[in-house]
Amino acid sequence: MYRLLFALVIARVPAETVHHLTMRALRAVQSVPGLAPLLRRLLVPRDPALAVRALGLDFPSPLGLAAGFDKDAVAYEALGAFGFGHVEIGTVTGRPQPGNPRPRLFRLPLDRAVVNRMGFNNAGSEAAAERLRGRGSGTVVGVNIGKTKAVPEAEAAADYVASARRLAPHADYLVVNVSSPNTPGLRNLQAVEHLRPLLRTVREAADGAAGRHVPLLVKIAPDLADADVDAVADLALELGLDGVIATNTTIGRDGLRSAPELAAETGGLSGAPLKDRSVEVLRRLRARAGDRLVLVSVGGVETADDVWERVRAGATLVQGYTGMIYGGPLWARRVQRDLARRLHGSAFATIEDARG
Repeated sequence: MYRLLFALVIARVPAETVHHLTMRALRAVQSVPGLAPLLRRLLVPRDPALAVRALGLDFPSPLGLAAGFDKDAVAYEALGAFGFGHVEIGTVTGRPQPGNPRPRLFRLPLDRAVVNRMGFNNAGSEAAAERLRGRGSGTVVGVNIGKTKAVPEAEAAADYVASARRLAPHADYLVVNVSSPNTPGLRNLQAVEHLRPLLRTVREAADGAAGRHVPLLVKIAPDLADADVDAVADLALELGLDGVIATNTTIGRDGLRSAPELAAETGGLSGAPLKDRSVEVLRRLRARAGDRLVLVSVGGVETADDVWERVRAGATLVQGYTGMIYGGPLWARRVQRDLARRLHGSAFATIEDARG
């Protein structure tokens, strides 16, 4: 039914318009007392074999929603109720910003992909913190923070620190995003000489503001050279980070079948074309760090087989986004139902036994 709806209606409406309509619907779900908890009981996996203990948190399953969908923390409980084991909000910046000019979001259906150059459009970390304040415990919520575009690169650390101080008290975990291709100069922060002081200051600010250890991860690009992936893994271990999220969107366009004018749109490419490189980076991180880091794999996740492959390659958690765009609102529930079948047909008793 969703595939038919997508082909006949959704594909004919601008992608960002569909996103805004979806967010309105989710906010409506979240605003009705008792509706999100009811959906959670119906749609969130209950198979204990899928449960994951990581970052000091209990996840009902390894599959979560990647950052970028709920940028302003307005529908995380509703999204969690639709079957995701966790929801990562953001990317949130220190100051409010409108993002890049429209159009800035493009579907590539032939490639099961999306190109976005949203530019961290969000209402800022103060607004996000206010929405997260006093939230319930139903959904594990991570907060992804990035640099405000107007802030000079030399002042980036202070911008991240401002967001960390505001958001860490309300986050189950925190992610430093230095890998979006849509903020000029941002990816330069992935270089170890810039990343080390940034992560140190964010760690101190987050823990100080929250009065507890806040799990801290860094999100990296698939376009990093292998040696740079190794360097990030070494740095994460050196600084005692809790994990790495691999990977963000890519600036690459190899092998796309979509119309040239779509493939040529600038921005980050997500979806199926990212799959192979995302798995390569995951395997490299696992080989370098072993089980000393929580590895979160994202990029080209569409099916239970994709989740299974990432877990077997060493991922503790897996995230999707584009897969839901093409798979529909019950995508997460369907993937995890199939994952449970795959697990129970294997030699492993639990999903954690299968890791690595």
